[in-house]
Order: sequence, then C-alpha cells, then structure tokens
Amino acid sequence: MNKSDVIDHVAGAAEVGRQQAERVLDAFFETVKGAVKKGDRVAWPGFGSFSVAQRKARTGRNPQTGAPVKIKASKALKFKPALGVKDYLNGGAAPKASAAKKSAPARKAAAKTATAARKAPAKKAPAKKATAGKKATTATKATKATKATRKR
Repeated sequence: MNKSDVIDHVAGAAEVGRQQAERVLDAFFETVKGAVKKGDRVAWPGFGSFSVAQRKARTGRNPQTGAPVKIKASKALKFKPALGVKDYLNGGAAPKASAAKKSAPARKAAAKTATAARKAPAKKAPAKKATAGKKATTATKATKATKATRKR
C-alpha cells in the first residue's frame, strides 16, 4: 500500500475529501518527526509509540571485500506497537484503545500461568522394568554359563 492508497482509505473512512485527508496525514507525520527529533516520545494509545533510538559508532565490514569500515553514530526512528496491535496481528480481534486496557489483566494472568509452567520442574519418566529384566536375564545367563564351565 503506497501513500496514495493510504490517503484514499483515510478519506473514505473519515468521509472527507482526498486533499483534506492528505493535509491531515502530512501534518501528523511532520508533528511526529519534529517531536521525535527533539527527543520526545509520541504515543498513540491502542496503536503504539514513536521514539528516537541512539546508535553508537561502530566498525562494520564491507560485504564484498571484508575490509573494516567505520560507521558513524546516528539516530533512528523507532516504533513500538501497542499490545492490542500485536494481538491483532497474531489473529486477535481488531485493536481498540479501551479494549487494550480491559484485556491487560487477562494478559498478565496468562503470562503468570505461562511463567509458572516454565518454572515447574519436568517430571522424570519412571524407569522401564524391561531394562532391569534384560540386565537380570544377562546376569542369569552368565551365572548359568559359569556353572556349566565348572561342571566340565
């Protein structure tokens, strides 16, 4: 989906003209870029948050030659989706700001159950009696062979 498609969908959903939808979306993205550049975090409940990520200077490698290359420190835009969006992407219901708040306790309870299951010690399988029987059989055969050798 490109910019034109997004503008068309927003204009239709908001029942406004295409030009008005484009101006609103452009203003939104300019606001996000300006706030993040200042170091602010822009959060949209039920959708996610935008922030700046600091990347340290490091040494990389040229993939063709393998020669080391210095990479300068930089800033990058980071997006962290809200839990409602993650749930939606993984097969859940459509995200809503109020629904995300209501389902948080349920998510916490499920997380506690999953954590408890991971921490529970694994049960060991009981030793097989057949193995013990084979050892006894081998020992019995050895004893019989020893007695047979003594008799001769």
